[in-house]
Amino acid sequence: MSENQLRVLTYNIHKGFNINNRRFVLHQIRDALINTDADLLFLQEMQGEHSQHKKNVDDWPDYSQTEFLAHGGWPNYAYGQNATYSAGHHGNAILSKYPLEFWENINVSPYPWASRSLLHGVIRMPGIEKSVHIVCIHFGLTGTERRRQAEILCNRIDSHVPPDAPLIVAGDFNDWLGLIERRFHDHLQLKEVFQTTHGKHARTFPAWMPVLPMDRIYYRGLDPVVCKRLGQHPWRSLSDHAPLSATFQL
Repeated sequence: MSENQLRVLTYNIHKGFNINNRRFVLHQIRDALINTDADLLFLQEMQGEHSQHKKNVDDWPDYSQTEFLAHGGWPNYAYGQNATYSAGHHGNAILSKYPLEFWENINVSPYPWASRSLLHGVIRMPGIEKSVHIVCIHFGLTGTERRRQAEILCNRIDSHVPPDAPLIVAGDFNDWLGLIERRFHDHLQLKEVFQTTHGKHARTFPAWMPVLPMDRIYYRGLDPVVCKRLGQHPWRSLSDHAPLSATFQL
């Protein structure tokens, strides 16, 4: 990879199970992620703990899914819990080849029964003067919920991210109608990388026959080089979402 380039990937891993929840495929997901050689992973539906799966699922790792995937080549990671239940919890995670200077998990849940959060981190790349701000999100299923979450995200970026700092916001937006797109563009000056490079949003759900543009990578302060949906084998037999991969020049 060329100097001062950053390769990122966003992926809803469906808690390590395949599209119909019949097979535990976290080991195959780790192998597929390693093959991408991404510098940064934005991961949603990461299982932090599940007492029943730990007892009943073959090959369930002895430690958290975040740590299990991070051992594939990302020594720096952060996990933000956003859904809690009797058996355990799940949330968002950032895995990075570069040091995390800071990270914080921010609750954006309007309802106690639909927990959501955004995970904000800062990385430092060698030879780059400015730190890179990164936000991993998983927005809600209703339009009202997503609008409120977009407002919280805008306020967070306004108050914590310098206007000239490189910024990437990636994840599962559940915004298949594109209703929050203008707010991101007008208020935050964010662009979406697949739309920039292909003229439309990538269809990423369901993975076996994508029809809905759910997963996105927004950016500012970086130059996009390439972006692609990873829809071929083995991705279509893993999670219910297809991942997006993008390369930026700083």
